[in-house]
Amino acid sequence: MGGRKKQMSEIVLITISGKDQKGINCRFTSILAQYNVNILDIGQSVIHENILLGILIEIPVKGDFPAIFKDILFEGYKLSLHVDIQSAQKEHYENWVGSQGQERRIITLLGKKLTALQISRVTSVIAANNLNIDKITRLTGRISLDKNNINNTCKAPTRASIQLAVSGTPCSLKSMRGDFMKISQETGVDISFYIDNIYSKNRKLVVFDMDSTLIQAEVINELAKIAGVGEKVAAITESAMRGEIDFKESFRKRVALLKGLRAEELINLAQSLPLSDGVELVTKTLKELGYKLGILSGGFTFVGEYLKEKLNFDYLYANTLEIKNGYVTGEVTGEIIDGEKKAQLLREIAQKENISIEQTIAVGDGANDLPMITIAGLGVAYNAKPLVREKAASNIYNVGLDGLLYLIGMRDREIKRCI
Repeated sequence: MGGRKKQMSEIVLITISGKDQKGINCRFTSILAQYNVNILDIGQSVIHENILLGILIEIPVKGDFPAIFKDILFEGYKLSLHVDIQSAQKEHYENWVGSQGQERRIITLLGKKLTALQISRVTSVIAANNLNIDKITRLTGRISLDKNNINNTCKAPTRASIQLAVSGTPCSLKSMRGDFMKISQETGVDISFYIDNIYSKNRKLVVFDMDSTLIQAEVINELAKIAGVGEKVAAITESAMRGEIDFKESFRKRVALLKGLRAEELINLAQSLPLSDGVELVTKTLKELGYKLGILSGGFTFVGEYLKEKLNFDYLYANTLEIKNGYVTGEVTGEIIDGEKKAQLLREIAQKENISIEQTIAVGDGANDLPMITIAGLGVAYNAKPLVREKAASNIYNVGLDGLLYLIGMRDREIKRCI
């Protein structure tokens, strides 16, 4: 039986590298367009004015390959670029396509600077868990090495951050978190590690602990100093934050020691407490992007109300000191906000905002923050106790609270650095 033999297609990978210049993509894709080529994948990066461009193509008519080969090589010659062209087996391509359904995770490295040692150790853990790095993205701007650079007009501290998109199923999530925590402690880099899904790209609500998270103090300790019982209260606070004492029990013991404080002393204290590094930047940026913000605190409302107004928070839940005749009674009114209550409130706020719990972020430092950190879509331990750092998927320890913006994938150009 006669007839024309069906033409076979061919899959080809083109890699182009060299000095970056305008119009490179246009020049090469215009050549491919002449042969009705299909683009199966394309990626590009520019590092120190040098480009690396990769194009995976399907040539509908296999016989066109020699002409395409010649035209692409000649164009590279004219532009002084190195061009590598390799045929790819269809079987390998189909296997690669089939792997696209694998689990995907985002690993973010954040520090005052990034070193080869830090990246080497993190990527060693990735390889040991049989994960593949699909993409590396720089989130922070290029850092000038000239301290007198007149273009560095913003007073914001230097940050260095990259994001790695990885695929595959880890051998042990628990082991990976432990390894990352060790790397963080030993090399001074913060590491975030979470599932990449539709929710991770659509966060809507961020809730923060207050004491030692939004502010650089434990308010109850500061009140205790004023009341002359500082050492007693501090010892109970530390034990509670380490998870050694039930929070409600320890809270009642500490509040009882505050009996007799004058009410005006509370207001003076609230206005004098130092904010944590990066607080104003992170809250201003998140609000401008449409996030809802909440304070879920085991501390006190008189500080929370001050911060809510100052930083434009949407929600505040904290404990209310009972005051009678202008003095603290040593009791609190209403239900005590402990760890379980924080988790319950996070769920309630998410429901009120009509969002999934996966679209929430929770940030805290103490053991009583773990319940909300573990149920949130992204749980972040900030300057946290060892117990909390071990259990949280993401940690900020070496930079300020504005590091949260990088952990959720924002870039320098999207962050208002000067406020």
